Formats: sequence, structure tokens, C-alpha cells
Amino acid sequence: MTHTNALELKNRLENGEHLNIIDVREQEEYDEDNIGALLLPLSSVKNYETDAIDHLKDEEVILQCRGGQRSMQAAMILEGLGFANLVNLDGGILDWRTQLGNFNIK
Repeated sequence: MTHTNALELKNRLENGEHLNIIDVREQEEYDEDNIGALLLPLSSVKNYETDAIDHLKDEEVILQCRGGQRSMQAAMILEGLGFANLVNLDGGILDWRTQLGNFNIK
């Protein structure tokens, strides 16, 4: 697993890169702030309910949550399931808000 921060990720999004961003928060949190990620709650990852992203095992997958802890847990589980290129958004959406404000993509 590697790491990124809010500014690096925002720059990549603004440059039009196609990114596989997975948000491991719960639905109500996701509804508040969505940076263009696919919602896959940590609870689903813990239950190995990863069908929605299994096709990404060989691609870069960026994981994000509220503060960076749940996404780290998800990364450890996903590594065990064969995901080869995982990136954690350090500081999660809290750092994003602090550094960049709200950035919602619907």
C-alpha cells in the first residue's frame, strides 16, 4: 500500500485522470461529501462483499474514509484478497475539507 494526500488527489482529479476511488464510509457520510468515489462501506469489505470492485485487482485503487483509519483497515483486507495496487488517502475527507473545502461530485 502506498499513500496520497488531499492535494495530490485533487490535482489528479482536476487533470482528468480516470481514478478508481473507493469510499469505505457509510451511506450517510458519503451523502455529505462525495469526491467521485464508489461507495463500498468497510462493513462490506469486512464481510468480503467486494464483487463490485473485484475487476480492479490489478489496477490502482484509492481508498478513502473520514480520517484515514477505516481505509487503512480496508486496504489490509483487500491486500489479502489479491488487490495489488492500493493507495490510502491520508487524513481522509477531514483533511480534504480542511485543506480544500467541500468538493462534491454527484
